[in-house]
Amino acid sequence: MLGAIGDGWSLLIVRDAFDGLSRFGEFQRSLGLAKNILSARLRNLVEHGILETVQPDDGGAHLEYQLTEKGWALFPMLVALRQWGEDYFFDSGEAHVRLVDRKRGQPVRRIEVRAQDGRVLSPEDAVVDRNGIDG
Repeated sequence: MLGAIGDGWSLLIVRDAFDGLSRFGEFQRSLGLAKNILSARLRNLVEHGILETVQPDDGGAHLEYQLTEKGWALFPMLVALRQWGEDYFFDSGEAHVRLVDRKRGQPVRRIEVRAQDGRVLSPEDAVVDRNGIDG
């Protein structure tokens, strides 16, 4: 899993794909990343099935990168990371982007981990169940 999205650049590329970027040049302008590094990260994301290359609708010569189903499944994780960043990397009152509901224009609710019965869980409330893994 970490081989697919374990470095910061890959996460930022996926974030930008969620924000609508799809062309190599768009990713490069957004991230300021050297072409060889961006190429390697995009290739890795395609190899891991998070992005796929497609021909552009406008008939252009350059391929576009789109999220796959596996890539779209990263949305909750990216929202959680974005919210964490909003909480801990901006000073009080400092301007920053925020994720809003496109339909209502309101901020997206906080990501919460919930039990089957709806209770909000803290790290102390959850445990990894390893039954069946060792034998």
